[in-house]
Amino acid sequence: MERRVMLTGGMAAGLGTLIGGQAAAEAAPPHGKDRPLRVRIVMFDGVEEQDFIAPKEVFSLAGWYTEREIDVSYMVHGRPRLVTAAFGTEVRVKHSWQPETADVIIVPGGGRPGELGIWAEIENGALPSALAAAPRPRLIMSSLCTGAVLLAVAGLVDGRPCTTHTVAKQQLTSRGGIVKNARVVDDGDLVTAAGITSGLDLGLHLVKRLLGADVAIRVEEALEYQARGTVWTQ
Repeated sequence: MERRVMLTGGMAAGLGTLIGGQAAAEAAPPHGKDRPLRVRIVMFDGVEEQDFIAPKEVFSLAGWYTEREIDVSYMVHGRPRLVTAAFGTEVRVKHSWQPETADVIIVPGGGRPGELGIWAEIENGALPSALAAAPRPRLIMSSLCTGAVLLAVAGLVDGRPCTTHTVAKQQLTSRGGIVKNARVVDDGDLVTAAGITSGLDLGLHLVKRLLGADVAIRVEEALEYQARGTVWTQ
């Protein structure tokens, strides 16, 4: 029996997710249900494993429980290549930088000063510049963990509510962000999440917002995880 059948048949409905607010109520998926929801997760050397795995798992599972096609994949700035993550995991990224193909872009974090990760990307400058040029109408830019610092360097959080990993909140504030002590901060076309494991909560919140609460509940059941913490919205 396929894993999908086992999970679907063995789950009872009714697990709730306490996610609310004005921005979350904007449930109309980008460009309608008749086309795929396209999610692109940004990859770079030194990226934190949990940061890129959690949203990939959440959106991939969501595809089981909605009639809408979910197109979730990794993309890298420059040519497709092998990316080495923070703890040595190697990921072959097949998609080059094409933000125009996305409805949601997710920027993970990872790395410390002097190591591969966000600080090396900031020093190089190419990825922040590419992120700065990515926004367009109806595109959701999102981040988790220290990925918010990359968005800040790109000028995308200036004067806006946001959050990041505890150790980077001062950095985010100094770069113009209005930091909220919340698990997820939804400011419409900018959605940020806190430290490492909050990638699950970011994914679940976006699934609820874009695909509906019923789909988010089913994903929670499959993960045996319930979204935690506060979602800050306008």
